[in-house]
Amino acid sequence: MTRSSSRARRLAATLYAYMFTSSLVLLYPVYSLLFVETGLSVAEISSLFIIWCVASLVLEVPSGAWADTFSRRRLLVLGPLCAGAGYALWVAFPSYWAFVLGFVLWGVENALTSGSLEALVYEELDRVGAADRYARIMGRARAASQFAIVLAMAVAGPVLALGGYGTVGIASVLACIAAAVIAFSFPERRVRSESDELGYLATLRLGLREARVDPGVRRTLLLLPLVMGVWDALEEYIPLLSLEKGLAPTAVPWVMLLIWVGVTGGGLLAPLGERLAMRGISGLLALGAFALGAGALLDSFAGFFLMAAGFCAFQLASVVLGARLQDSIAGPSRATVTSLAGLGTGVLTVLIYGVYAAASAGMSQGAIFAMFAVPYLVLAIRLNATRPRASAVK
Repeated sequence: MTRSSSRARRLAATLYAYMFTSSLVLLYPVYSLLFVETGLSVAEISSLFIIWCVASLVLEVPSGAWADTFSRRRLLVLGPLCAGAGYALWVAFPSYWAFVLGFVLWGVENALTSGSLEALVYEELDRVGAADRYARIMGRARAASQFAIVLAMAVAGPVLALGGYGTVGIASVLACIAAAVIAFSFPERRVRSESDELGYLATLRLGLREARVDPGVRRTLLLLPLVMGVWDALEEYIPLLSLEKGLAPTAVPWVMLLIWVGVTGGGLLAPLGERLAMRGISGLLALGAFALGAGALLDSFAGFFLMAAGFCAFQLASVVLGARLQDSIAGPSRATVTSLAGLGTGVLTVLIYGVYAAASAGMSQGAIFAMFAVPYLVLAIRLNATRPRASAVK
């Protein structure tokens, strides 16, 4: 094993541990129950989700520029600590305003780590001559995160029954502290760069300019949110679709587990996905669109197997496009540019929530899911039609 390969393996191991521990939050599956038991109305709960999204979106790009001029590793340490503080507030002082502050802190965590993590991992891999391994390493890291979420779903119920929300909250805070400690192990051998010379505002402008002027960066920044935003938003409505199909509430966790197995598989297939040309990605999106639409309309449990396959395809496409975004960034504002993808995904997700809510007044859950499969099919056709020019994305 060469020295550079050993460094890449150590970085990957640190990344996997960080993604796993930061996602092993037992409050994830049960925090809605905490809100209800505290006496919050549906409107108040909805307002919390909006506050969470807005906090993330407002801070997304500014925190990316901060990562380019400050220290990405320190932001990766600070992020989980902010989230952990929010979870502690929830269980120690359960009330609407404690939940608001907790969601703001969670939004801060999302903003601090989004962009910073991808930029740090890519540049450290590039430093040891292993940038070509970014897609597979990041795919496995996402799989580790999703496995932690599935594990949290399985464990949260028994822990809640045994120790109540206090125990669930303590376990969640400890997971965040563990993630912060692991983040100290990330290498960050940054040398004085153009971003250090320019300062924060100039670095921010430089990143925005690269996103606007560079065709490869601009194209991927448009594609990535479209691919990620739709399926990521739809995942929240899987329980509603399950109930509409006639499943008992006790079966819903099994459906969610099946869907997350598909998403995890998409991350693990990244080594195969990185070989795909743009035509292959368009085919992947078309297959995913068919599986999502057909699975949603099929009036049986088998439909969820098709949907899991569709989510697998979308996650794989997301990982591949995320890697190609990193490959296309040439300037010093890598985290800033990457944060723009997070901003686009967040904005699209909020819009989809609004469209879904409006459509639910006159359409079935299955029909809405099938409707959202259409944009993937249109995007696949568009990518296939513009294949020669889109090759610059790679």
